[in-house]
Order: sequence, then C-alpha cells, then structure tokens
Amino acid sequence: MRFTRRSLLLLIPAGAALLAACASGSPPASEATPPIVFVHGNGDTAALWTTTQWRFESNGWPRERLHAVHFPYPLARDDDAKEQPGRSSSTEQREHLAAEVQRVLKATGADKVVLIGNSRGGNAIRNYIQNGGGDRMVSHAILGGTPNHGVWANPTFRPGNEFNGAGPFLTALNAPKGPDGAEVTPGVRWLTVRSDNNDKFAQPDGVWIGAKGTPTNVTFDGPALKGAENVVLPGRDHREVSYHAEAFAAAHRFLTGCAPATLAITPEARVTLDGQVSGPGPGGPTNLPLPGAKVAVYAVDPATGARRGAALIDRTVGADGRWGPVTVDSGTALEFEVAAPGLATTHVYRSPFPRSSDLVHLRAERLADADKDAASVVTLSRPRGYFGLPRDRIVFDGQATPPGIPPGVAGVSASKLKLADAGRPVVADYRSGDIAERIVGVAWPARENRVVLIELHH
Repeated sequence: MRFTRRSLLLLIPAGAALLAACASGSPPASEATPPIVFVHGNGDTAALWTTTQWRFESNGWPRERLHAVHFPYPLARDDDAKEQPGRSSSTEQREHLAAEVQRVLKATGADKVVLIGNSRGGNAIRNYIQNGGGDRMVSHAILGGTPNHGVWANPTFRPGNEFNGAGPFLTALNAPKGPDGAEVTPGVRWLTVRSDNNDKFAQPDGVWIGAKGTPTNVTFDGPALKGAENVVLPGRDHREVSYHAEAFAAAHRFLTGCAPATLAITPEARVTLDGQVSGPGPGGPTNLPLPGAKVAVYAVDPATGARRGAALIDRTVGADGRWGPVTVDSGTALEFEVAAPGLATTHVYRSPFPRSSDLVHLRAERLADADKDAASVVTLSRPRGYFGLPRDRIVFDGQATPPGIPPGVAGVSASKLKLADAGRPVVADYRSGDIAERIVGVAWPARENRVVLIELHH
C-alpha cells in the first residue's frame, strides 16, 4: 500500500460509518448494503470494473447489488454540441446513466445508489447529479482520475470539447455552489481519487494531447474538487486511481468508515462467465451488440497457450450480443476466439478467472493495413492501468522494453508486436509492486486475417 499519512487521514469519512457491520468486522447485511453503479471512461467498457467488483464481493458486498454501465457509444464527440457518428454527447451519457440508476433502484428496492466512475465516467456522474435529478437518487459519488478541471483549459483550443476546462460543459459543472464556493452538488457525499503526478490527463505539458511543449493550464491536482474529500494515491496512473486495489481500499473506507477486510480477490472453485461481443463503429470502438459474431472458448495450457481439447462453448450470438454463459474451473487459463463478418478473427488470451463475471465483454478487431505484412500480430493489453517504465517490469516475447512504451508518465496501455513467424507461443510477463501476471498466447497467422490479444486482469 502506498498511502501517505495524509492520504490515510483523508480516507476517514467525516460522518458516521455507512455500514455499522463493517465497523464491527462482520460482512454487511445485504439489505444494509447500498447498490453500486460503476461508470467507465472514454472509449472503455463496463468490463474494466471486473476486478473492483470481485474485491467488493470478497468483502461481503452481494453480487446482485453491483452493477456497471455499458455506454453504447463510449467515445466523446470532438465538439460536445455537434453530432458526430459513433460518438456520444455529455447529455446522452447523462441520460443513459439516469436510466441505469432507475433500473437498479427498481431491481434492488433501494432508495439511493452509490456511483463510482473513472475518467469521463465522472463527468457523467457529476452531470447527472447536478442536472439530471441525481442529487435525489445518489448517496455517494466517487470519481477516479476524472479531469474535473479539464485535460486542458484553453478557450481557443477545441473550445466545445467536453474535456476543455475552459469550455461550457466543465465551466458549468464547476460553478461555485453555496457560500463556501463548493464545486460539488450538495446533498451527496463526494470523494475524488487522483495520482500525485502520474496521470497522463492531469499534466501541465500537452504532450499527451499531441501538443508537446504547450501548457495545458491544468495541474496535477486537476481531478480534485472543492467540497469533496480528495485523496492522492502516489505513483498510480489515470486508470489505476479507479481500478487498482488501493483505489478499491479508498472507496471502501469512504463508504463504510473502515478498511476492507482483504484487498485480495477471494477465489471461487467454479466460475460462470458471460459477456457481450461488440465491434468497431464509424467513430471508433462501440459497445453495441454484434449479432452474428461467433465465439468459441477454449481451455489452454498456461505454459504454452495450446488448446486443451474441444471448445467449451462455440456459439453464434444473437441480437443481444451475449456469448455465454460458460462454467469452468477457476484455475483454468482461457482463449476466446471471436469471428465476425468483415473483421479479423480475434484470439484473446486471459489468465484464469478467480470469480464469476457477466462482464467478460469482447471486441472484434480489424487487422490494420500496416500490419498485413507481418507473419503474426500480437498485442499485450492492460485495460485497467497503463504501462509505466521504469515503475513496471514488462517482458513481452523476450523484450524487456516492449515497443511503444515510453519511459516516464504511464500513458500507454498496449504494446504491439509484428512477428516474422507464426504458430509459436508468445509469453507476456507483467510485474508491478505486488502484481504479477504471466500469460502465454499463440501467434496465429496474420495471412489468415487473425489478430492476437494477450489481456491482463490487473
């Protein structure tokens, strides 16, 4: 754990603990546990909350009271006020979140929900609470890495963009509220979680928005809000401030008044997995169902990536895009093969799933024109965090400095290899602090219009 003494103090809520059972060390009763709605960030999917949900479950939160939004068009428009194919406005995100909250309240019988968001998801949360009636429906709001004062703040550079701190959207959200000039809507308890200086979207220089050497007018503490409890997780990156175990600990303490009993994910003997297949759209990736896609799931040898027997499931998905369910041993490494007309056959290799999840969402990919000369194309992906050098140790197919990962601020979540051969094992080994994950995939041939994704849990 990398909390500073000041951070630990800030984690203690000012009021009484929400759950008295937590303070006594007992798991909370189901009826006393508020439902949580998790809200993903720009371009992402609900699947990023999988490990956070597992940690809440491992600390007594009932699975049926943990929900995650899956925005159909996850990418923001270039200009929030102008239609853009395959992109969503801040208003559309707010309305989608409002509908999900109503669905969860009806399903659980609760009076209010907790909202936890990463990055752009925090924009939707703030917009819903301030402008969509959410102040009556939400008890607590937790924002991880949300660019509350913008990724940049410049009235002349992309002035209508949702992430411009000087633009109309964030200016309205940050308008002072009450005599103390709070930036948060009253009636809801607020927590922000940010990095000290390792968030790519809270940097004084514009390198991560393609404007190296140009001031962004945003500081490292841009995600903090006046009127909220503001916590710093030193060294954590833009996604880790939501998805890392330390971020879970901060959220748990804020909600319950005490530290979680465990930061580990408690394994189940057998796990049931399900999810949705989606694909690319005109404006980038979407979370829309991809009916007609075919999904096969295989148990694989963790040492070689080779398939162990026939497919555990082999299915053509319907209109809802759901590919499962499948039940496996929690010690089984898996390969997901996704095929859809007009797209590459995508082979996704994953570590064993310690717990059940219905958020095993899959995206069919395209083989880029620039990669068609390779014998095989293999990508290592870390969806819940960025790769940071020298903070992390990454060995990808024997390379200790994988391509595309610069040193310094952690800002890249994928590394791609264009291999000169195919049909052999490819090893990805990732280590950072107490995280250690090793996955072996197979280099499928690109000439057959196939791509390979080795995807880390942590």
